[in-house]
Amino acid sequence: MANDAKSTEMRQINVIERNIMAEAGNPAGQVTRHVVAGAVFKNPFAGQGAATAEDLDRLAAISVEIGALLTARALERFSDLERPRSYGKAVIVGTEGETEHGAALIHPRIGLAMRKGLGAGPALIPGNAKVAAAGTSIDVIFGGADDAWDYDAMDATTVSIPGAPAADEIALFVGFGTTRVNARVRGATAEQVAKVVAEAKASANN
Repeated sequence: MANDAKSTEMRQINVIERNIMAEAGNPAGQVTRHVVAGAVFKNPFAGQGAATAEDLDRLAAISVEIGALLTARALERFSDLERPRSYGKAVIVGTEGETEHGAALIHPRIGLAMRKGLGAGPALIPGNAKVAAAGTSIDVIFGGADDAWDYDAMDATTVSIPGAPAADEIALFVGFGTTRVNARVRGATAEQVAKVVAEAKASANN
């Protein structure tokens, strides 16, 4: 599958780092860092109408190779910290593509590259996709890498790349982070939520 990625026409790579030192007048109790690496590359199926299953499979394969590259670039920014606690992914498809192009890139397989690079899982990696014009922003939504119910790890950061993606391009983003700045919200445990859901289902069936 490496040949798929190597044959992809990549135009640029961007690494966006956000460090929050204080919020609401309070200094950050610990380092709050979120890093998003993004690649802009040619959409091989732009302007070709609805993607076939084979087209989507090829995009999924490409995502693993590009995802590994972006993961490595992002994780370099954490060399002075402990392993990141959260991760997320997003994609903007240029206007000659379709949402499923983006879905194929962020849902089936890119998580393999992200988890391998981070040494984490199996928590679901939040994903976000849209079709939009160049310069459009998108929220990279973060969730806990080891525990989907890690409330402190839940966050988001907005990213964009000026002039990208062009109509026949795709901008793919991979992000890693620490915790939310001064995180102190406490929510229900997974067990408590499961109990509430079970009760709601039982009530609906009565």
